[in-house]
Amino acid sequence: MAVVPQEALKQFEELMEEVDESLKITFQNMHQGYPHETLGRFLKAREGNVAKAHKMLVDCLNWRVQNNIDDMLAKPIVPVELYRGIRDSQLIGLSGYSHEGIPVFAIGAGLSTLDKASVHYYVQSHIQVNEYRDRVILRAATKKYGKHVSKCIKIMDMTGLKLSALNQIKILTTISSIDDLNYPEKTQTYYIVNAPYVFSACWKVVKPLLHERTRRKIDVLSGCGQDDLLKIMDYSSLPHFCRRRSSGSSKNTDNGAENCFSLDHPFHQQLYSYVKQQFLVRLPVEPLKQGSVHVTLPEGADEEDIAKILESELEKFKGLAESRDSLKGLTVVDDKR
Repeated sequence: MAVVPQEALKQFEELMEEVDESLKITFQNMHQGYPHETLGRFLKAREGNVAKAHKMLVDCLNWRVQNNIDDMLAKPIVPVELYRGIRDSQLIGLSGYSHEGIPVFAIGAGLSTLDKASVHYYVQSHIQVNEYRDRVILRAATKKYGKHVSKCIKIMDMTGLKLSALNQIKILTTISSIDDLNYPEKTQTYYIVNAPYVFSACWKVVKPLLHERTRRKIDVLSGCGQDDLLKIMDYSSLPHFCRRRSSGSSKNTDNGAENCFSLDHPFHQQLYSYVKQQFLVRLPVEPLKQGSVHVTLPEGADEEDIAKILESELEKFKGLAESRDSLKGLTVVDDKR
């Protein structure tokens, strides 16, 4: 369904006027000034069925309220060693923009081990990237290119893929479900590159778990995909693993600024600084009562997850003075490209 009927959009809009105020507030944070386009995304995700799209969006807004998603960009993952471990094992980064101004995200699917932190932190990190993409990256691209940019392109590198990757199917399914239900129609195309022989076997297991509308957007390219991708973006926007001169490693390059997966890459430096800044900005307006700390625990968290979450929360306050000093003069850049 490429075009959303205006009548369906009008009906959807009228239904949204009846939702609770708390849902209206999170909807404003979600649509970033483009409510009709956001309603259109949910309509497309439900094949134009207004009732189903309305339920999907209301469920999404309730999820945002219950999990404090509006504040997700004010919840730094600390200490930095934990965050670096997540970045080294959950490979994702922003490599550039297409000719049409669409952000290009690179994902190291083959070499992502997801074994340096609990599921809670990998999910938190994924949601933070989603929210930063929507609130900062896409907003900056819209301003730069003079048109509403609401989607991204994802290039998934299968370098190093092994059958053992299927051991992480639970967390991958969780993350995929979050995207399908709460961030529908945010990806224009998924390009698969550097697919090894075992990719076919893994794909047979993963494919049935994906929604049909997601499967329709997947395009498997030959080799590193350089020739095909250069038709839609400049060489400078290609992820390092799509460049033939690359060593072929999705994870390691000598230049941290060139490897968009590295914590030293500008994208991750700006994202991490942005989250720390938002935490410090909001802290004064939410004073602690009698020295207490409110911590929201994910449903189904085990003892190990709870211990790590509490430790992380305490680290935030333990290092607060140092964080304030380290952020003096900080300038967050939305888009330098």
